[in-house]
Amino acid sequence: MKKIVRWALIVIAAGFVVLQFFRSPKNSAPADPAVDFIAQYHPPADVENVLRVGCYDCHSNETRYPWYAEVQPVGWWLNEHIKNAKGEVNFSEWGSYRVRRKFKKLEEMMTQVQKGEMPLPSYQLLHGDAKLSAEQTRRFLEWVGAMRDTIKATTPADSLARPRPTS
Repeated sequence: MKKIVRWALIVIAAGFVVLQFFRSPKNSAPADPAVDFIAQYHPPADVENVLRVGCYDCHSNETRYPWYAEVQPVGWWLNEHIKNAKGEVNFSEWGSYRVRRKFKKLEEMMTQVQKGEMPLPSYQLLHGDAKLSAEQTRRFLEWVGAMRDTIKATTPADSLARPRPTS
């Protein structure tokens, strides 16, 4: 019995070592700084800090990888998570979005932060600085709401509505 357990552990360890040779690509894509969310909206320093610390790792082309991202299969999981997050919103490409999408994404940001869904609780566990205080949450929501209201006030209403299907 001891021999079977020992061989099983050797096989598992060898498999783990082999996995380390299969790396996932890093999240780095060339970006035009002029279309970045922060460059376009110039948030106050406290809101910019919330964005950079709690959002940009997954929702931009500026991921700061922790040491454990080098360990597979954790690196694969992180890569998939970042890919999905950027599919929702990529702050590095914000300026390329249509006005309606920007408006909708700002609404979604407010809702998710209000509900405590963003930053993800699992992200906050490993990045304590991403946990928002009540004051940070209030300031963030206030500022994002103001940006949303500005878009609404300066954009024709039909640009913000989903187009109706034609029959």
